[in-house]
This record gives sequence, structure tokens and C-alpha cells, in this order.
Amino acid sequence: MRNLYWKKWCLVFMSLVLTSQPCFALAEKLTIRHNKVEGIGAKEEYQFGLLKLALDYDAQNTYQYQPASRFLPQVTMMEQLKAGEIEVAWTGTSKELETELLPIRIPLYKGLLGHRIFIIREGNQAKFDAVDTFSDLQRLTAAQERTWADTKILRSAGIPVIGTRRYENLFYMLEGGRYDYFPRGVHEPWSEIAARPELPLTVEKHILLKYPMPAYFFVRKDNFNLANKIEAGLRQAIRDGSFDDYFFSNPMIKDVIEKAHLTERVMFEIDNPNIPDATPFEDPSLWLDINNLPLSK
Repeated sequence: MRNLYWKKWCLVFMSLVLTSQPCFALAEKLTIRHNKVEGIGAKEEYQFGLLKLALDYDAQNTYQYQPASRFLPQVTMMEQLKAGEIEVAWTGTSKELETELLPIRIPLYKGLLGHRIFIIREGNQAKFDAVDTFSDLQRLTAAQERTWADTKILRSAGIPVIGTRRYENLFYMLEGGRYDYFPRGVHEPWSEIAARPELPLTVEKHILLKYPMPAYFFVRKDNFNLANKIEAGLRQAIRDGSFDDYFFSNPMIKDVIEKAHLTERVMFEIDNPNIPDATPFEDPSLWLDINNLPLSK
């Protein structure tokens, strides 16, 4: 009788193990290839950290991250993403990008990327203090990397823009007097200037240029599984407060809130003719209100 009992118990146990095996088999260690982050700057580190935060919510799988051997400019990064050489990229959105790639439509900077302040040459602040109207601003020349979506946005608003092929050239061209100002997302200029202490550049204090320009994570058009995992993680982080904790505690973002004095600037709003119709402007949980910023976090 005892032997029969143990045989039955063993059969039940083995049945449970076998029927549960598919659940265990679903768990995987997945490799996420991405742009180089280390040594590039605070902006890249912020975006990569947010990706890891999102995927940490995936209880089913674990992830290992494999950076590119060199920093990939935006065009190269997107080409490698489309070719399957990397799994995820992060950049400002556009209609063209959203037809070629699959966006996760949660703004990585809560819309802060569309708030632009300028890098200028030291000693040139008085030129910008004299800007009281948008027409005044249109008499000054900006510069951007030629392939950036911002280039088309600024030109469509009647702002003169010099385009260049290389991001690094923009700082030396400004220092050399080739143009007047370099519009940057409000989280960008201080770290960019600090990284180039040999150049006499500073942050302009008077003007805020605003247009809709969310930055998203992008994956290949057919990579629905990864897109769903990233979106689910980001939305969970928004619900439980981890997204805001990460955002407002980030040194780069804290620096902006303390230094930029956004509500004290003269603000000019312009349209973005290349903003996709599916941009989720109706969801206030995704966007930053600069008139309701925390004093500290």
C-alpha cells in the first residue's frame, strides 16, 4: 500500500513539473544592443537609464545590454536599427521616423526636449537681451546638425539656420562666429559647455523657444514584443511614481530646474509641422508643466 501511495505521489509530482515547464521555458535572457553611452554625456546616460528602468519591470525575462563600439550619429543609429544591428534607439520623433520605425509614444523628457534655450558666445548676451519680438529673433542665425528634425522646424518658422553634418562642428563654428546661437533642449547646454571648457561659450539667459518635440524609444517595425515590454514598464513607472523620481532626481534635470529660470524668460512658441498626429498630447501624465515644477526632489 505504501509503495502504491508513493508511486501515485511521484506521478502527480512529475505531472506538475512537466505541465509547468512551458512557463519556465518562456523566461529568457535577452540582449539589447544600443548606442554607446559611456563617456558620451549626461543626456545619453539619462535615456539609457530610463530604458533599464522600464525593462526592470519585466518579471518574465532578464536583459543584458551591449553598447555599440563607437557613438552612432542619429542617421547611422536609425539605419542600424532598421537593419537589425541594434534593438533600440532614442531620439526626437517625426512623421518620417514613425513611418519607418515603431515608436513607444511616452516622452522620455516629459516634453522638456521641446523647450529650447541657447548656447551663445561669451560676451554676446546683450544682443539677445534686445530681442523682444519673434521678428527680432528671426534677424539672428541659428545652427543645427543637418539631419535633425529641429532644422526643419526652425526653418519652417522663418528662423535662419545653418546646417552642418557633424554635431561637434557646431560648437567650434559658434566659437568662430559663423552663427549667433545654438538652440538646445533645456537639459543639454550646461553639460555640453562643461565638456568643452576650452571654448568661450555660455548659456543665454533671456529667451525660451518652445515647440512640440517629444523624444521616444524606437524599435524595428516588427519588434512588437520589445515595444510592448518597454511601454508596459514605462507606464508602470509613471503609475508608481518611479518615472518622476528618476526624472526629477537626475542631476541633469535638477540642474535645469535650478539654473534655467524657465518661467522668467521671454517665450516664443512655434509650430512643429512634422509632429505625428498620434502624439499623445491629451494625456497630462506624460508631460511636464513648467509652471508647476518641484522646488527640489
